[in-house]
Amino acid sequence: MEEVIHARGHENVSAEHPSTFEVTTDDYLTPAGDCILAIRADRAPADFDPEFVAACRNADATITVTIEADGHSDSVTGRGDPDLEFTNERSAVGRTSDYVDDRTIMTGAEFAAEGFDRDLVDALADGGEATVTITVE
Repeated sequence: MEEVIHARGHENVSAEHPSTFEVTTDDYLTPAGDCILAIRADRAPADFDPEFVAACRNADATITVTIEADGHSDSVTGRGDPDLEFTNERSAVGRTSDYVDDRTIMTGAEFAAEGFDRDLVDALADGGEATVTITVE
């Protein structure tokens, strides 16, 4: 199963955060938002299909987030958690930790914002259109 979010980069995308990455529906990004990879997302976790959400709530689930922009792509894999809510209407956050809140879409991610391919980050910083595909197995 998968969910797809369309968003876009922003000149302030730095992707320097060591423990999280985020895609938001917000239409702005300050330099302090060093975990945010894309803004103006057309969907948020609250919009995801209930069957997809249920699959992600399995502790044995493998969740993969793939971000593509301007011919560059990178994927990060993490896991599901029974406490995942998928109720946030603004932001989707992947975490390297086990922390869960209403924005969390995966825990135990292999890496956070700082680990994404730098060519992809540059494309996002240039304002490129982004496709974020979230799959669960």
